[in-house]
Amino acid sequence: MKGIVMNGEPVLDIKTFEDLIDWSRELHHNLSRCLTAGAQHQTDDKAGALLAYLADHEQALEQMVDRFEQETDQQVLKTRVYDYLSNGPLHSQRTCDVPYSELDYEGICREVFDFHTQLTTLYQSLIGKAETANARELMESLLTMEEHESMRLAKQIDAGRAL
Repeated sequence: MKGIVMNGEPVLDIKTFEDLIDWSRELHHNLSRCLTAGAQHQTDDKAGALLAYLADHEQALEQMVDRFEQETDQQVLKTRVYDYLSNGPLHSQRTCDVPYSELDYEGICREVFDFHTQLTTLYQSLIGKAETANARELMESLLTMEEHESMRLAKQIDAGRAL
């Protein structure tokens, strides 16, 4: 298996759906942390407020993903996933490599939505490759959550543009 890579370094050797969920939760956690740091150094008040809002949203997503792991059957969590990740490593530079404090409102939006697009694309890919109904259902649930939260986020961000 080619591992999942973040910032040029392997983050986690993903072998099971449990590992994948852990990795996804950690991505949301790291993004929240980076957005918070960016908000503290952002000179534009509107962009700073957006970063703070997005950081809170990512923290909420981290908790949602955590609930998926707690509520998913252990047998499904232990299902091997590494064969599904054969398209190579997923690069997720959308963490602290991005200088959020230097981006304007639209730049921040592009970066955060690109991050979420990477996750939804991964989940969509895994749905098509899942060999069991339970694994497919888990990926569909994670995909639905990501899509719903992205739509909710887009509405909030659009409302913030008008301010």
